[in-house]
Amino acid sequence: MSKPKYHRILLKLSGEIFGGKQKYGLDPDIIETIAKEIKKVKEKGTQIAVVVGGGNIFRGLTGSSAGMDRATGDYMGMLATVINALALQDALERMGAYARVQTAIEMRQVAEPFIRRKAIRHMEKGRIIILAAGTGNPYFSTDTTAALRAAELDAEVIIKATKVDGVFDKDPMKFKNAKKYSQLSYLEILNKGLKIMDSTAASLCMDNHIPIIVLNLLRTGNIEKAVIGSKVGTLISSQTTNN
Repeated sequence: MSKPKYHRILLKLSGEIFGGKQKYGLDPDIIETIAKEIKKVKEKGTQIAVVVGGGNIFRGLTGSSAGMDRATGDYMGMLATVINALALQDALERMGAYARVQTAIEMRQVAEPFIRRKAIRHMEKGRIIILAAGTGNPYFSTDTTAALRAAELDAEVIIKATKVDGVFDKDPMKFKNAKKYSQLSYLEILNKGLKIMDSTAASLCMDNHIPIIVLNLLRTGNIEKAVIGSKVGTLISSQTTNN
């Protein structure tokens, strides 16, 4: 069994993944697939924190564009992430993997509040931490949450799980000639306008030297490959390459 290159990771899951082909609601089969992939990595001894989005249920920007108050829409989106987090926790625990949900907005009946030291202690004890409700503040994306939590929890890498094989110069679902980047720098994703994450998240990762691996979650074993250091997806770091 290959030894892991990374001993503590932060996995970023978009809400759309939870919705499966419909991109809305909760797809039990997809949630089970996600849980299996996480469990495989956990069994290698890697400590795991997961940040979940909520776009499969509600997205604050969508509400804002329809005339809703932006802060209200963002809080609704944060609550949506809690639903996804609880669904993932349930799937993991049914497979025998211990998990804890921590939220940035207190709701003690369903989850623990996010406390940095407690989250680290959970990981050290072999529990998977699922982080919900974003940063607890409107106007911040779950990508920014992932970058912030990765820095707070001393994660060695952010693995951003998507439905495509990495970062492309255009949408590979629409354009067959889309070019995949094997490696990019933080500045390149900003300068090229590659919408893999927002500028706040990219800047946080750049300032704290946290590499990001963007990969296809739905390809079996991809997360495990990334954790052991195999080449998969697109690596984003401070290094500039000739793509």
